[in-house]
Amino acid sequence: MLVCFLISLVASFALTVLFSRVLIPKLKSLKVGQKILDIGPRWHKNKEGTPTMGGIAFIAANIIVFTILTVVLAVAKKDIDFAKLIICFAFAISNAVIGIIDDRAKIFKKQNQGLTAPQKYLLQLVSAALFLFFMAINGSVSTALYIPFVGKTLELGWFYYVFSLVLITGIVNSVNLTDGLDGLASSVTFVVGGFFALAAFVCGVFELSLMSGLVIGAVLGFLVYNFYPARVFMGDTGSLYLGGAVVAMAYLLDNPAILFTVGIIYIIESFSVILQVGYFKITHGKRLFKMAPIHHHFEKCGWSEIKVVFVFSIITLVFCAISWFGLAA
Repeated sequence: MLVCFLISLVASFALTVLFSRVLIPKLKSLKVGQKILDIGPRWHKNKEGTPTMGGIAFIAANIIVFTILTVVLAVAKKDIDFAKLIICFAFAISNAVIGIIDDRAKIFKKQNQGLTAPQKYLLQLVSAALFLFFMAINGSVSTALYIPFVGKTLELGWFYYVFSLVLITGIVNSVNLTDGLDGLASSVTFVVGGFFALAAFVCGVFELSLMSGLVIGAVLGFLVYNFYPARVFMGDTGSLYLGGAVVAMAYLLDNPAILFTVGIIYIIESFSVILQVGYFKITHGKRLFKMAPIHHHFEKCGWSEIKVVFVFSIITLVFCAISWFGLAA
């Protein structure tokens, strides 16, 4: 398990760095640049034109490493649930495809908005539903939900799938919202990936060790070019893929509810937008935060991007440590 984990991590890291080095000039030549909204922080305007869709680099790296490792492991006849692993990886890829469609729409329209919210959410619902369907067919999910920290299992019946659909699409979109500062989504997801890697070894989940290695290697490799000041952005292509990968890791651990603590920053980012919009409507124009998602609020309070990334990563680390006590015995 350790060898497989290290290979997936190191190979994903190396290929992501290599592919990004080749991809960035190509994206620049194609003028695949990020558009910055006028309502955003004024100092973000100097980022306009920075290549986006850079997530293609680490997605391609992950696909290559995943394919080679699964073939090798299958030939070696390792006792692994290949179907479950493939379903989980395919789910992450399906979200990447949605991101590609969205990013292409943005580039075509030459603005910062691609698919409409209903269009994107419908595609995500279909992706999540297919993921749950194939996981159920494979016997990889049941209607019993493990409750972290309590150590009890709650039988939800058909409501389990409703809960899962809301949780899955919510986390995927929350990771997407977290990708608003240089290196933020990558850094937070690195910590989350580390948590799932440790959980894989403690709980003996081989499939999770491989998936977490892919994610850690991908975000570390991308941070080489994405850390402040970013030379490339991952776009929805990358952030939706990472969102799908984070969800997949939780389901490989058979502990989806652990996402409420492990993914605390993702959730805070998402709820800051919900609260901002709700407060704005209720008060007829007043704002709860200086700007949402909340990372922009702290920027407008005078925090540097590096400080926001560091603090949010530390908060994630603390909640991942707390989440350790929420693992199934």
